[in-house]
Amino acid sequence: MGNLKYDLPASVVVFLVALPLCLGIALASGAPLLSGIIAGVVGGVVIGSLSGSNLSVSGPAAGLTAIVITAIHDLGSYPVFLVAVVLAGILQFTLGLLRAGSIGHFFPVSVIKGMLSAIGLILILKQIPHALGYDKDYEGDESFFQSDGENTFTEILSALNYLSPGAIIICIVSIAILIIWDKPALKKHKFFQFIPGPLVAVALAIILSQIFKSVSPALTIQEEHLVTLPVSKDFSDFLGLFSFPDFSQMGNSKIYITAITIALVASLESLLSIEACDKLDEFKRITPLNRELRSQGIGNFVSGLIGGLPITAVIVRSSANINAGARTKLSAVLHGIMLLTAVVFIPRVLNLIPFSALAGILLITGYKLTKPSLYREMFRKGWDQFLPFLITIIAILLTNLLIGIFIGIAVGLFFVLKSNFHEAISIVKHGDNYLLRLNKDVSFLNKAVLRRTFERIPQGANLIIDGGNSQFIDSDIIETIQDFILNAPSRNIQVELKKSFSSSSEFFRKEN
Repeated sequence: MGNLKYDLPASVVVFLVALPLCLGIALASGAPLLSGIIAGVVGGVVIGSLSGSNLSVSGPAAGLTAIVITAIHDLGSYPVFLVAVVLAGILQFTLGLLRAGSIGHFFPVSVIKGMLSAIGLILILKQIPHALGYDKDYEGDESFFQSDGENTFTEILSALNYLSPGAIIICIVSIAILIIWDKPALKKHKFFQFIPGPLVAVALAIILSQIFKSVSPALTIQEEHLVTLPVSKDFSDFLGLFSFPDFSQMGNSKIYITAITIALVASLESLLSIEACDKLDEFKRITPLNRELRSQGIGNFVSGLIGGLPITAVIVRSSANINAGARTKLSAVLHGIMLLTAVVFIPRVLNLIPFSALAGILLITGYKLTKPSLYREMFRKGWDQFLPFLITIIAILLTNLLIGIFIGIAVGLFFVLKSNFHEAISIVKHGDNYLLRLNKDVSFLNKAVLRRTFERIPQGANLIIDGGNSQFIDSDIIETIQDFILNAPSRNIQVELKKSFSSSSEFFRKEN
């Protein structure tokens, strides 16, 4: 419990960030509003307890909204869709048992850092309309093309036609509080360590909103610009808000297709988020990825059983958690408990929170993810790191998280292969004497480079081929060398094999 002084304030920040995101994603998915809160609670309490990650936070993800809204329509009802969520959880758990989480270790660092920077930019660009008092697009949207018919940039232009002075003032005040709260001189005092700045910003935003409502109609924050939690008259009414899976439809083949889709996409997004969290962790702890898949599977199983949306590890909430100073997964668990407590006991209070105050919190979170220093750092590492980083950012901004990541990985793979081409084969010249070395592992991917190298050897040259540094040489490479040696006399080229390339190659042993 020694980390409680760090985890408790961080959990409050994550709660404030997660609340509008859970509601916004549920609204965008065409699901009941409470389904987003349920997913947030399960993501915090269940997955937070079972996960091996110290800092990641799970909940409903914007990346699944298109899948969810399509599936609900195709399956005919939300209860039938919940069956797919339950099955997706079982499939994810199975993937964890099969150790499929290991795929997360193969994401290039430049792409992961590009993803973090892109999320930061998306947060900034998407929150500008909310900061101006224009909330037509749902909170938490990450896609370039939006459900309201706009895109990330045209939404900002549209917001300029609907400026809300009261919302702008509240956002500016919130940002100012967060900046002041982050000053090193203030952080030395216990009060500023224990009371999180976002909580103060939200509390002051509620007060300002009520003052505006009383004294200045021009500054009044309209209800559509406030958080909207479902309010129950009593506990039985609250229970009536829950949905449950309709297992009588298990024979519907579309359920299984939806379950597989959710399991694969949610697993990939979770692994990406976990890798990103580990990069942000100042203690450099490594999350066991197979355990994470099993935890996510149990979380989705539980969420589907009680009416929640599909869950993934989510980088926005996780980065807010890290920036708020969390040390252990207790922060994620506490934020889930807070979500549950809030929706049961104080929904009317939370419905007074202006979206512009929460926009201020997310703007600061976005800036911390995409600081200019990160771009300078990646540029100094060279083009093979900077270009995949930059292309990943642009691709995510102009599409969505998963498509952008796939583009980034493809670009990163290109540079890896390019580097491998240059490092696997090297040649030096001294007069008519040439030394060709095969370094490390030489695969069929290097065949084209090897052929071009052989073509540049002039007639009458002496060539030594040294494979002593190679641990593996592909059979295609061996055959290419064989062909060159057989053809060398016709070009008056003398070839010497310095070492045996492979114990399995009778041909090379005979030559030596």
